[in-house]
Amino acid sequence: MGFLLEWAGFRLVLDLGWGTATRLLDLVTDVDAVAVTHEHPDHCADLGGLARARYFAAERGPVVPLFTTPGTAARVQAMEPTEALSEVFALHELPGTYPVGPFGLSGALLPHFVPHAGVRLSGPLEMAYSGDAGAGAELDALAAGASVLIAGVTHGPGEPSPLLLRAGEAGACAARAGVSRLVLTHFWPGSDRAAAVAEARAAFGGEIIAAEDGMVIHL
Repeated sequence: MGFLLEWAGFRLVLDLGWGTATRLLDLVTDVDAVAVTHEHPDHCADLGGLARARYFAAERGPVVPLFTTPGTAARVQAMEPTEALSEVFALHELPGTYPVGPFGLSGALLPHFVPHAGVRLSGPLEMAYSGDAGAGAELDALAAGASVLIAGVTHGPGEPSPLLLRAGEAGACAARAGVSRLVLTHFWPGSDRAAAVAEARAAFGGEIIAAEDGMVIHL
């Protein structure tokens, strides 16, 4: 999974899982910054693809800021034994707080199976991105006061998991945070988007969007 955020000509990529680099490069020739939440391949595998596209470009541009956990950078570098990520990306470790384009970008550790940094943007857009993490006080703090919450709702029916998020938990978090728009994402093949929206709706009265491949959302 992954997102391309465009704001006043600035392009920020949030996560680069399987298959996202090809779609990204069909839309744009380069980006201004990249933030990757954690080292699971459905969130970081195509960071290597973007690195190669930039590394072997006819005209290689300046290094792009990359905000991620140390483990993510190490995992992607292990897939690229002959090309150094540092030649195309400037690594900034998450958690941490940095200026990036028109935004302030901060990463906060959220509960997951591996070190995982949720992302908060502040400035002209107040947005929180949960990545693939579980519910809890950490996610509530990340989302508080945001206008948009992008929430990965991987966990479906069955026993709750403290390390994954359900749609109802995303809705409850959005309500506590006071966001106006909740974007549900991280659906697997066969996932019931309508059911996820209904589950979130039980806890949240604002706008709810179930993300789909190629969807464009105007912020």
